[in-house]
Amino acid sequence: MSIYAIGDVQGCFDDLLRLLDAISFDQNKDQLWFAGDLVNRGPKSLETLRFVKSLGSAAVTVLGNHDMHLLAVSCIERTNNKKDALNQVLESSDSLELIDWLRHQPLFHYNNNFCLVHAGLPPQWDFKKTKKMALIAEQALRRPDYQNFLKQMYGNKPNLWSSSLKGTAQLRFIVNCFTRMRYCDEDGRLDFANSGPVGSQPSNLLPWFDVPNRKNADMRIIFGHWSTLGYYEGTNCYAIDTGCLWGGQLTALKLDNPVQRISIDCPGYKKPSK
Repeated sequence: MSIYAIGDVQGCFDDLLRLLDAISFDQNKDQLWFAGDLVNRGPKSLETLRFVKSLGSAAVTVLGNHDMHLLAVSCIERTNNKKDALNQVLESSDSLELIDWLRHQPLFHYNNNFCLVHAGLPPQWDFKKTKKMALIAEQALRRPDYQNFLKQMYGNKPNLWSSSLKGTAQLRFIVNCFTRMRYCDEDGRLDFANSGPVGSQPSNLLPWFDVPNRKNADMRIIFGHWSTLGYYEGTNCYAIDTGCLWGGQLTALKLDNPVQRISIDCPGYKKPSK
């Protein structure tokens, strides 16, 4: 069996199918690890969700910020905006089934060799703490009253880990780490104002994976989310969001020893923001 980690698809379903052809994916023998953001800005979020769900145990996906956004908007009354890329999911005949499936997906996945998250981890969390924090948020999403948290999910505070965090504050910090973080300071204080390539950030900020003495440095972490970073391999980390949506590439990482990168060029559906 081969395992392939795949970067942010964001509804670019046709590109995903081309990538699976390129790696000769066999559903009966191989497994796909999706780094989150299955949906939103691309043209075929509905098809992407249905396909990944249909793969059963042949696919694992962690939740990304766009997936969390879909879950959140499914809980609120909306005005009908035909330009909203998520409408095709929310108005589909199997919408409730897809939302229920999505909210039961993990924030953190791992085997004996690799770990998978969408965005990053704060420096204070080791492997044991990471598992515990992921489970706390996953359990909140799987409860019958999960809408209560999703309606309070948005916000940039608290932005620094503390063992005293409880309730909504703790859940928001956990979700922001797993699904939104890129830069932080040496103490692990999250920054959400900067999303550009490494070197463009203020001098007090570091990519989360470059923070000195981070407790998860011994974990081999695969992540997406950061298209302006592009493919990155170093400090025991692998960044695999290579900007499919923006006309870059869609990347699969074959988790062998050594890892093997397979990428396809994509036409893009959005113009990169300046």
